[in-house]
Order: sequence, then structure tokens, then C-alpha cells
Amino acid sequence: MFEFITSFLEKSGYIGVFLLMALENIFPPIPSELIMPFAGFVVARGDLNLVGVLAAGTAGSISGALPWYWGARKYGKERLKAFADRHARWMTVGSADIDQAIAAFDRHGRSVVLFGRLIPAIRTLISVPAGLACMSWGQFLLYSTIGSLAWTGVLTGAGFLLESNYEQVGRYVDPVSKGIFGILLAWYIYRVVTHRPAKA
Repeated sequence: MFEFITSFLEKSGYIGVFLLMALENIFPPIPSELIMPFAGFVVARGDLNLVGVLAAGTAGSISGALPWYWGARKYGKERLKAFADRHARWMTVGSADIDQAIAAFDRHGRSVVLFGRLIPAIRTLISVPAGLACMSWGQFLLYSTIGSLAWTGVLTGAGFLLESNYEQVGRYVDPVSKGIFGILLAWYIYRVVTHRPAKA
């Protein structure tokens, strides 16, 4: 993965930053923890402009989040609730849980989207409840952009400052994202194993 990202960005520049960050949001296993620090290193080397890299990275991140948002919004919470009741064991939630989650999102939606974009493994998934709760397009775009710009800025800045040691950013941040994913996976397995059908 590391060799692919470095080679691709060297050849494609800003377009490569945009495409990789879009894919990172559509297909989370592609890590932004490696993409943006390397882009920052390329900026420090003088081959790319800092503003251009931040713009391309943020735009790519938002572009990758939009399919999840629009897909969830089009599918709708009523169909999701019916689907959840049919497949409650594997989803580990029922229609009542979805109602509670959307109600909570309605109360705290802006901060959830803003800070969710800063958390590895959560960054992509946060678009789904935003779509289900029918968060306005303008609010979703605004808070996603702020959160994504902050995330890409931190990683790019780290790569810029570390220069040739930029890969250390991915070395330390990537295990954190994998750890969070592992915790979520363990929680999911626990919920499946301990699931009890709701009483009529």
C-alpha cells in the first residue's frame, strides 16, 4: 500500500491527492494517514503547493463522503427500519434503536459531523446517519468541509514538518485507526452473539 501511494502521488500530483482521498472515503481501507503526510513531504520538497494540496485533499474527502450521504438519504429511515426489523440479529439494532439514534443525531448532528470527520474509521460512516436524518445539504457540506480540512491540514502539516521522515506519521496514526476498527468489530460480534429478539 505504501509503495503504491507514494508512486501514484509522485506521478499524478493534485489530481492524485484528490482521487486517493475520494477513494479513502468510499473505501476506508485506503488510509489518509499515508496519503496526506506524503503529500506534505512533496510540498516540502517544492514539487507541489501547500494550498493546492489542502484544497485537493479536502475536496477529495468531501467527494468520497457524498455517495454515502445521498445513498442513506435516498434509502430513507422507514425502509431502513423495516430492514432492521427483518435482520435485527445481524444489524444488532431494531427500528426503535434507529429512531433513538436519529433523534440523538437531530440534537447533536452538526458537532457529530464536524468531529466525526476527525476520527479514523468513523470519518466515512458519519455520512450515513447524516443522510438518514435528512441533515440539510448545506449543513452537511459546511461541517464536513471544516472537519475534513482540519484532518487533511494536520496530516499534511506533519508530513511537511517531518519531510523525509513523513512515513512516521502513518506508522503511528495507522495503528490507532486499526485499533478503533478492531474495537468496533469486537463490539459488533458481541452484539450479534448476545442478541435477543424483541418481544412482540
